[in-house]
Order: sequence, then C-alpha cells, then structure tokens
Amino acid sequence: MKHHILIFSVFMLFAPTFVYGACSKQNLTRCLDSACAINIGSNPAARCQYCGSSSAGEPAKSTAMKSVSAGASAKYNISDKELKKAPKDPGERYVWATRLCLEKLKDCTTDDVTDNYDSLIEQSCKAAGISAEFANLSKKLTKTKSQSSCSEEINACIVNDKHCNSDYKKCESDSDFDKYFSQCSIESQGCETFLSDIRKSLISTRDSMFANANKLLQSIVAAYQKAREQKLAAAQNSCKNNAAKNDCVKRVCANNMKNKCASGHEVEKSMAENLCLFYDTACARLK
Repeated sequence: MKHHILIFSVFMLFAPTFVYGACSKQNLTRCLDSACAINIGSNPAARCQYCGSSSAGEPAKSTAMKSVSAGASAKYNISDKELKKAPKDPGERYVWATRLCLEKLKDCTTDDVTDNYDSLIEQSCKAAGISAEFANLSKKLTKTKSQSSCSEEINACIVNDKHCNSDYKKCESDSDFDKYFSQCSIESQGCETFLSDIRKSLISTRDSMFANANKLLQSIVAAYQKAREQKLAAAQNSCKNNAAKNDCVKRVCANNMKNKCASGHEVEKSMAENLCLFYDTACARLK
C-alpha cells in the first residue's frame, strides 16, 4: 500500500523547495501518529482506520482520546486544534497529516514518510482484518436461537427443491440426507447445540413419510387386485350354464333381428348364436 505518488504530487504544489538534512524518523512517526494513531494502545487498527482504508471501519469513539506521540517531542505533534480540521476520509487524512508534519520537520521528505510510515499502516490494516474476523466469528458464536426456530429454519432448507425435496425423494439414503443436512446446518448459524436432536427428528419424519407412502402403495395394489379377482369371479359365474352366451343371444335377437328370432325363424336364431360364439372361447379359458 504505497501513498508515495499521491503524496508527492500534493507536495509538488505546496512545497517547491526543501532543505535536505538528517530526518528524525522517530519525530516524524510521532507527528504522523498524533493524527493517525489515536488510542492505538487499545485499538491496533487505528493507523489503518484513520489514515489507511475506509474498509477497515470507523475508529471506536472514546471520551479519552490519546495520541502515542505525547511527551518530549510534543512540539512536533499535530495539535488538538489542528486535528479538528482533519479530513474524515483516511486517504485524505494521511495526505493532510503528512503536509503538516513536513512543515514541522523541515529535514524530512515525502520519501521519508512513505518509506517509514506506510509499513506501519500496513501492519495496522492486517490487525484490522484479524480483528474484523474475530468480531465476526464472535458474533456468529454468540448468535443463539431457540430449538424451535432452528428446527423450522433447517427443515425449510432440507425440503427445498435443491436439497431433499418436499417428498424426501432425493434423501432416501442416509448419506444423501447427511450431505444436505450438513449444508443446511452451516447456513443456519447459532443452531449448533440443537443439531443432533433436529437431525433425529428429520430422519424420523423422512422414514415415516416413506413408510406411509409404501402403505398407500400397498393398499392401492391390493384394491386393484381385489377388483380384478371380483371381475374374474363374476365372469366365471356368467359362464355357468351358458348364462352369458344365452344373454348375448337374447340381446342380438331383440336388437338386430327383424323377427326377434321368433318361432319359425330359426335362421335368425342361428345367426345370433354364431355372433355369440366368442363366449364359448372366453369361458373355456376361464375354467
């Protein structure tokens, strides 16, 4: 993270000439710290937050703000009065602080600032990142929920079409179920305490659903089987004493013969019997 180009460009405008000598790196650091390292003792991310990057977050507000540069070199510090005019943006504040410090320390240059202070800001930004990660982890760990809310949340995730589906068809095996349950558990933060009980409950729900589905299927199969058996029994009964064939002949005579197969019209009756011969074949097979 180099600010050298930006700072150098600014000072090409503000200071056309410099008298180069022995720059006190200690005093330069203290001067910059008076604007960029406020309360750094309790906030290692201060340099990054004040003069590094806005992504590091805002510095914690404190009623007792202290600079690390207080002491014998206070004459090089940026005063409290001057700090009231400091820019809020970290990058702009760094340029602003550098300008003031180089005015106080005539022997120092922008190269001295870049070479000595950029590395301190980088270290602070690393501390800011670590602090943010711990804060986020702590937030996750302390975010607890009730067992009922966790159960509802994980159940909604499990029955999603992308996971087990509402009928659990994608989770018939325990390995598939555990894969999706693990994914849903990770997404449901703060439920770690209840995961074992929730898993048992969902497994029981899945098994009951499959058991009920099998019972329903078996009842449907049994109903069709009974219906077939009843039809077969009825067909076999209709074959006794040629009852079905005789009924067929009567219908043909009544509906299709001119003289209704009346006495003296044996030809019509013979034709009707021939049309109903298929009953002989069918009944022979049913025996």
